[in-house]
Amino acid sequence: MLGKLLVRFVKPYWLLLVGVVVFQAAQSIASLWLPSLNADIIDSGVATGDIGYILMVGAIMLAVTLAQIICAVVAVYFGARLAMAFGRDLRGAIFAQVGRFSEQEVSHFGAPSLITRTTNDVQQVQQLVLISCTMLVSTPILAVGGVIFAIGEDPGLSWIMVAAVPVLLVAMGLIIVRMMPQFRKMQQRIDVVNRVLREQLTGIRVVRAFVREPVETARFRRANDELTDTALRAGRLFALMFPIVILILNVSSVAVLWFGAYRIEDGSLQVGSLIAFLSYIVQILVAVMMAAMLAFLLPRAVVSADRIGAVLDTPSSVVLPVAPVTELRGHGTIELRDVTFSYPGAEAPVLRDLSFIATPGTTTAIVGSTGAGKTTLVNLLPRLFDVSSGSVLVDGVDVRELDPDLLWGSIGLVPQRAYLFSGTVASNLRYGKPDATDDELWAALEVAQGRDFVEAMPDGLESPISQGGTNVSGGQRQRLAIARALVKKPPIYVFDDSFSALDTATDARLRAALTRAVPDATKIIVAQRVATITDADQILVLDHGEIVGRGTHSELLETSAEYAEIVASQLSAEAAA
Repeated sequence: MLGKLLVRFVKPYWLLLVGVVVFQAAQSIASLWLPSLNADIIDSGVATGDIGYILMVGAIMLAVTLAQIICAVVAVYFGARLAMAFGRDLRGAIFAQVGRFSEQEVSHFGAPSLITRTTNDVQQVQQLVLISCTMLVSTPILAVGGVIFAIGEDPGLSWIMVAAVPVLLVAMGLIIVRMMPQFRKMQQRIDVVNRVLREQLTGIRVVRAFVREPVETARFRRANDELTDTALRAGRLFALMFPIVILILNVSSVAVLWFGAYRIEDGSLQVGSLIAFLSYIVQILVAVMMAAMLAFLLPRAVVSADRIGAVLDTPSSVVLPVAPVTELRGHGTIELRDVTFSYPGAEAPVLRDLSFIATPGTTTAIVGSTGAGKTTLVNLLPRLFDVSSGSVLVDGVDVRELDPDLLWGSIGLVPQRAYLFSGTVASNLRYGKPDATDDELWAALEVAQGRDFVEAMPDGLESPISQGGTNVSGGQRQRLAIARALVKKPPIYVFDDSFSALDTATDARLRAALTRAVPDATKIIVAQRVATITDADQILVLDHGEIVGRGTHSELLETSAEYAEIVASQLSAEAAA
């Protein structure tokens, strides 16, 4: 998977990659040339006292060093640009893929894991790309070139390299094999820490209300300790790398000096060549050490790439149509035909054989006990899930054949949990219609019974809203979410228990204003409170995923025992009459 990601996201920047290869190769060749020039100065200049030769070769060394520095700087610059562009595109691809997911895929991965994969996992792969651009080209050139140049200086000492390099490679390989499982565990435990922290921050009021701070602190400590233990095990293994490399480097250097001294004594090796050979040995082992650093990053990057690939390769269960319908001729008629829906792995369907029609200018209410399938039903309308069997139609067209933008643009959804984005009141209200005027925003707020509290805010429409809308009350969040849907002006409105945080009087005023403001729209209301739906044109009573009652409020009181039971639990006999 790592190779697949590299090919896909590095390919657009092949010119930068070519630049990295060329300049890294140039600076590596310069590094290999310098010890040879140094040997010439010692053997042909210092030994003979030829100052002119020393100055001439010294000037060449300075020029080569300057060229080496320039090439290294340019190579690192190109490598950094490549790595940053790679990370940007990879994060963008993950974000776009998650945006195409249905609720089913999001639930499968979980929000904490998706956040970790988009941030930490991408960072691991991006870091490997950056280090690879810095070292991957120069490492083999230094290693292979060092061997060739060292043999050229003195073949008699080459056996030291033959002994040192394989020992180093075997030691590195054993460490890497043991590190791979630790890195896999580490990424999983980062997910756990992310999930626990996210739950605690989101539910901080619940934690405090039930005095669960010590329990939650202990829970986070366990997750944190597990991550720390795994990181320490991986760190200890990595810590073995550098002592091993330095030990082999020093032993090899001592061996070169020891046996080289005998060869100098018998006249078969010159001092300059010995120093050059020693430099090449150091370069070879440093190249192996650089490879070890890459090897340290590689296992974690491979694990992260697999996790990223799992997201990118997971198709959405909501499949886009091949030839989507891009225009609707009706005005918002919704029809469900024999709809059955089951969650993956569920033993029984959540919804069974549902059929009904909601026409423009009417209000269809859906009631039922908790777990009856009300929210699942309304999630099928904007195609957050696809039906297991049957059809959901908008103006006679199956939603699976509609262009997604057309479908979503036709529905104003106010979810059960009103969510606001960080920004201002105006930016939240314009979420579905960016070009809406201030007059349109105030008109929507007036219908949603939110004008009074927005006007009371210090900056009116430009008043700040924190993430999730936590700086406003639950009722204010609901009214702003309703106003956001009204600004969009779709032909279909879906209110999923969107009036629950409102008092009865505000609820009544809002519904009356809604009827006047959008008289021709199709309105579907999911409600727990019977008072919210008594004037609905059609009420559907759900029980265990089936429609067990259908009609107006007065009709259902006479024909549906389930509805009568719901009413009796909320209203007095006089109010229900």
